[in-house]
Amino acid sequence: EVGWLLAGFSLLFLLYPHLVMQNSLPKSTNITVHSGNITREERWDLLSVKGATLWFTGFSGSGKSTIASAVESELASHKVFTYRLDGDNVRFGLNRDLGFSPEDRKENIRRIGEVAKLFADSGCVTMASFISPYAVDRNAARQVHEEAGLPFFEVFVDTPIEECEKRDPKALYKKVRAGEIKNFTGIDAPYEVPENPELVLSTKGREISDCVRDVLQFLAAKGIIKDVTAE
Repeated sequence: EVGWLLAGFSLLFLLYPHLVMQNSLPKSTNITVHSGNITREERWDLLSVKGATLWFTGFSGSGKSTIASAVESELASHKVFTYRLDGDNVRFGLNRDLGFSPEDRKENIRRIGEVAKLFADSGCVTMASFISPYAVDRNAARQVHEEAGLPFFEVFVDTPIEECEKRDPKALYKKVRAGEIKNFTGIDAPYEVPENPELVLSTKGREISDCVRDVLQFLAAKGIIKDVTAE
C-alpha cells in the first residue's frame, strides 16, 4: 500500500509539479488532485490581471498593515483585483487555534503561504502583512509560490525597533515593558532581517504615500500591473 502511495505521489508530482511542495506528503491518504477545466492563463485573461503575492514583513508597528491597506485601496481604485491578508485578522478565524510559540508561528505562516498562493493563482494581487520573524518560514511561503509558478515578492518594511516602539499603535510595546506580554518579536523574541528582499521600504521620516508609490512602481516594473503612478 505504501509503495502504491509513493508511486502515486511521484506520478502526481510529474503531472502537476506546480501543485505539490517538495518534502510535504499530505497526512491524508487516498486523495488526488482535480485540476479542473480552466487554466490559470484563461482565468487571468478573464480578469486582465496577473496574480502575485507581496509579502510584507517587519516589526510590529513598522507600518506593514498600513502600507498594505493603502496599496490595496490604490489598486482597487484602478480596477485591479486585489486582496489583503493581515496578521491580526487571520487569527480571528483561520488561525484562531494558534498562539505565538515558535511552533505556532511556523504553522501560522505555513497556512497563510498556502492561502496566498491560492489567491495569487486566482489572479489576485495579494498582500500578506505578517511579522513573520523567521527566514525559514518566509522562504517556505516563497517556495510554495515558486513551485506553483507564481510571483512572490518579499517586501521588508524597514522601520527601526525604536521607532516602532515610539509609535506603538496597539500599545503592545507598553504591555511588553510592563511584563504583560512575553516572546515579543524584537524585544525578547528574535526577528531575522531579510537578506535579499525584492523591495525595501524605509518608513522613518517618509509619508505612507511615498511607500505606496514605491510598491506600485515596483509592481509595474515586474509586469504585474500597468504603471498607475503616471496617471
